[in-house]
Amino acid sequence: MKFLAGIATLVLTTSMIAGAQVASHATGNAQDLDKPVARVNGAVLTQRDLLRQMAEMFPYSEQHGGFPKDMEPQIRRGAMDMIIFNELAYQEAKRRGMTVAPARVTRTATKFRKRFPSAQVYKQFLQLEANGSQKVLRSKIERALLIEDFLKIEVTAKARLTQTQLKKYYDSNGQKFERKETFHIQSISVIPPEGANAEALKQARGKAEEAVKKAKATKNYEEFGLLAEKVSEDDFRVNMGDHKPVGFDQLPPEIVKTAKSMKPGDVSDLIQLGNAYTIFRLVAHTPAGKVPFAEAKPKLGNELQKERTEQVRAALGKTLRSGAKIEKL
Repeated sequence: MKFLAGIATLVLTTSMIAGAQVASHATGNAQDLDKPVARVNGAVLTQRDLLRQMAEMFPYSEQHGGFPKDMEPQIRRGAMDMIIFNELAYQEAKRRGMTVAPARVTRTATKFRKRFPSAQVYKQFLQLEANGSQKVLRSKIERALLIEDFLKIEVTAKARLTQTQLKKYYDSNGQKFERKETFHIQSISVIPPEGANAEALKQARGKAEEAVKKAKATKNYEEFGLLAEKVSEDDFRVNMGDHKPVGFDQLPPEIVKTAKSMKPGDVSDLIQLGNAYTIFRLVAHTPAGKVPFAEAKPKLGNELQKERTEQVRAALGKTLRSGAKIEKL
């Protein structure tokens, strides 16, 4: 429900608006919030509508004391297009005779009221956004819900991709789902001081051998990780010794060679890498090959769904603008 999220964002900067400071790059003067910025088939859109949308697109305006000068023109253009699109969607929904049940408006208004940190902030918002009128606020909420319902029909439903469509894309773009061999390990390393004498090296070796015994006694990721945090001397100790999944070419050959003969959960013997003594636990080994469809589907679905939704929305915007009288003031 982007409209309601937008006005909630706007109210959180109410004190700045009241002081004629919020989004000063975009508004120039807080007293001009009701200034018309566009007409859509005669319906007037104001600076308030534009600012609300800009605040939604760039929610960090309060921290920045407004909109960054280099980004403001782009944010403004995008916000202008969006408020025009929403007004056209609203008008089309009304033309089709779509309605919103009063009880739903009431439920939404109640939930919306709970977003505010205090009654004072809510009252301040109500005055700013709806001239202090609950009735006006209800009409704005009803409008937002009507736009939401319209877009569910014309964008969400029409952009929805089926499993068959996702599988077809997967099968037709096999090269995109090829992955190289990766290893996921946790490590414990004992590193003698630079230039260590024979006695220091012997002590380091003894500490590492003791660490091997303790590491092999661990039963899971957490136990090995806690041991790594306690005794390891490499940079990975702060993250339970976890290296995260990496390609075989990003690990020492000695690690890769040993890991290939291990099963997930196995702990290696002591390996000397340069002057460091290392033990590692194999978390996972993923051979090179094509990512299975079941594994690729969630991310693929999100990416294609986003792309498809943008396409359907753009087409809808073009259709709604066709024949509409739009004036940017």
